[in-house]
Amino acid sequence: MEPANLFTVLRRYWRLLAGCTVAALIVGFVLTPTGDTVDNGKWQCKVAITPVAGAADTVRADQVLSYAQGSAVTTAAAQKLHITDVAGLSARRTVAAASTQMLVFTTTGPTQQSCADLAAALSEATITGYGQESKKSADESIKRLRAQADAQQQQLDDLQKQFSRANATDQAKLQPQLSTATAALTKTLGAIADLQNYSQTDAIQQWGSIDAKELGGNLLTSPTRSVRLVLAVVLGLALGVVAALMLSRMDTRLRTRDGVEEAFNLPVIGEIPRLSRRLRRLREPLVTARPEDPATEAYRSLRSTLLLTGPRALSVQLGQGGLDPDDRRARRATGPAPVVLVMSGRSGDGRTTTVANLAATLAETGRQVLVLDCDFRQPGLRGQFGVDEGPGMAELLSGEQLPNLVDLIRRTNVSGVALITGGNTTAYPAALVLRAGEVLELARRHADVVLIDSSPLLHANDAYDLVQHADTVLVTVMAGNVRPEEADRVSELLARTGVPVAGVALLGAEGTTGRRKRTPRPGRPATKAAPAEKTAGKATGKAAAKTAPPVPEQQRRAEPPPRVEPQRRAGEHQRPADPRPGAPVYGEGPDRRDGATSWGRRPAELPPEEPAETTLQLRLGEER
Repeated sequence: MEPANLFTVLRRYWRLLAGCTVAALIVGFVLTPTGDTVDNGKWQCKVAITPVAGAADTVRADQVLSYAQGSAVTTAAAQKLHITDVAGLSARRTVAAASTQMLVFTTTGPTQQSCADLAAALSEATITGYGQESKKSADESIKRLRAQADAQQQQLDDLQKQFSRANATDQAKLQPQLSTATAALTKTLGAIADLQNYSQTDAIQQWGSIDAKELGGNLLTSPTRSVRLVLAVVLGLALGVVAALMLSRMDTRLRTRDGVEEAFNLPVIGEIPRLSRRLRRLREPLVTARPEDPATEAYRSLRSTLLLTGPRALSVQLGQGGLDPDDRRARRATGPAPVVLVMSGRSGDGRTTTVANLAATLAETGRQVLVLDCDFRQPGLRGQFGVDEGPGMAELLSGEQLPNLVDLIRRTNVSGVALITGGNTTAYPAALVLRAGEVLELARRHADVVLIDSSPLLHANDAYDLVQHADTVLVTVMAGNVRPEEADRVSELLARTGVPVAGVALLGAEGTTGRRKRTPRPGRPATKAAPAEKTAGKATGKAAAKTAPPVPEQQRRAEPPPRVEPQRRAGEHQRPADPRPGAPVYGEGPDRRDGATSWGRRPAELPPEEPAETTLQLRLGEER
């Protein structure tokens, strides 16, 4: 992943990063002790204890281990080291049997000296304490054996007296008893002597020297709480970055121009940057509220692209050198205004905002724009243009007889823009667009451009019913709001209608990586003409040349040479040809500019030729 894309992902999931960081900070604060502590696990020391020479038979390893694990050894070591926290000292030492004749103490400490001192204190406390316990036990045994020896001595004395008084025959009988008593007394006295020697010497001893080595610390044993919290923050950020990258991989929503063009199979003709919350709360179009804002320039770029690549009637005024009112009225009588339908696949795609700002940018070029709010479920254009509530498109479309269109056109806070609000929808919204064709024919004669705001295509059928009456369609997409399968569905529905699509306006664009080469999708009609079509076109041209009247020589010289029309891009939506003979085709004929591509057909019913009064012109205060 490129660094720019990585920063984009992190900026998108900044809440996740902040949450992971705060969670790690709280966990680190709770799990670590209060205040600054020392790292007791930095050093580790080991010391071994074995029985002394000759005492292996009398010293039992299990007894020594049991004594070493008792609290008496730890208390004695704490007193020797002048440490009052006996429980903390117990946590820093462990003792285990390395073999049947060896015990090993393992201690930890912040420094090598403290670790070694603790190991030595524990070893000394065990040797001394176990020796004292052994001497005490030996003294008790000696005392018991001495009493037994006294009894045996008394028995032996009695036998000797009897032996001295008896005759030879009785002495022979008493001799075995006398020998047995003498042997028992000798054995008892020998045991007493052994115990006296054992109690006067140590039973166990330290084996070798103390082995010390340095260990690494961890988050919970850092020297200070501040260091631990810093480490927790770093760990939380790392976890947040990993989680953000994983979510970015699993998130298939469209966010970049490349993804939008690939999913819709349509060009992105405008990229509007993400607006701040303050700008989104404005109660007027951004174009008029912030003329110098970068987003305003992006809307102007969208307008210019739409004029240059859109229908002929949408940009016809650019090449006439002016916008004279009389010329405008005459042109409206013979060439009604184009209708641009702004639609989206889902709600929240910035459709209403785009309509308001596009109308303001078109008005900057001197055009008079009439905006129709046909989003009967969530109308929002009234708030964008500062227009009060009142009758509108709902009353215009649902009445038995069409009300006067002039009475419904409202002035707005943008010069050159008028609005017909959504009105009060009392009927089912889908039934309101059944008479849209008749209403749009009237609306075409009262403005230079007609913009329509509709309901989301995937949520309601209103937009699909309005498409057939539009001259071109502009699709809006909010970055991160549409999935590829939804975009494919929108593209498929538009392809079935055959309405020319100007392109896609991407709102909240995060970044671009260059245009991708779009390939036609399966099932889309190819745009290259078949050989039979080319032959038919040539034959038609020859027949027209034969039947056409002769052209004067000067006019032939003034006409530019014929040019080859550019091939339509693969996958571009194209309205099917009108099957009726003689039906005029919009974009073809004498009113077509050189080099302009065909954008579909005009409505079959042409407006009357008599001059029509320009109501929008009166509404906006323009002089006749």
